[in-house]
Amino acid sequence: MVTISEQAKTKIEELRKQDDLNQNHHIRVAVKGGGCSGLMYDLEFDASIGDSDQVFEDKEIKILVDKKSLLYLVGTQLDFTDGLNGKGFHFVNPNASRTCGCGESFAV
Repeated sequence: MVTISEQAKTKIEELRKQDDLNQNHHIRVAVKGGGCSGLMYDLEFDASIGDSDQVFEDKEIKILVDKKSLLYLVGTQLDFTDGLNGKGFHFVNPNASRTCGCGESFAV
């Protein structure tokens, strides 16, 4: 399962409103090759649910994850930080053995 924090939920709702998107635009979380640690996160709005997607709902937000990415994301929480040490979405991934300094890539 993939979850989101209250801060991430607030930011997602804000971005939906800003981009004039509705509740049918869900959050898609994926893992792709690349980054300084070997794998990197990909996050976007998506209105279509594919046949191979796993759908989770947390705090009234639907989260779409393709089956391949789910292997790396089980138990991950999407969070949002707006502080002195950086601003943006980041992932709290218990499967990651190492992460890069920017928090956008990881290794398992």
